[in-house]
Amino acid sequence: MFLADIVLIIHFFYVLFVVGSLPVIWVGARLKMTFVGNPWFRYLHLAAILFVVVESLLGVACPLTVWENSLRQIEMDSSFIQHWLHFIIFYNVPETVLAAVYCLFAGLVAMTFKWVPPRRIKVD
Repeated sequence: MFLADIVLIIHFFYVLFVVGSLPVIWVGARLKMTFVGNPWFRYLHLAAILFVVVESLLGVACPLTVWENSLRQIEMDSSFIQHWLHFIIFYNVPETVLAAVYCLFAGLVAMTFKWVPPRRIKVD
């Protein structure tokens, strides 16, 4: 159960990064914070949501979910962490709805590159 919870926590932070970074970029741009223009951060954020979109459109289960589920089969107990993080991360809706939401969100992330462009890294 401990290893499955660790995988679930990693999954939660992945989701938090994908979802939370977009409002952070918008607010940071509004407050003129320079880190929101960091190309590494921005392209990693775009890659993270595109990975979710591609696996959703291909009908592939998230590797973290598969890994967690296989670990949970070894130990059938449920944990406090599992209960609450599953409540936050997973929704009982059709896959087509999730795929559409992922695509729309990826579109917002991509449009944000136009609204808040990444800055070039200066090499001295």
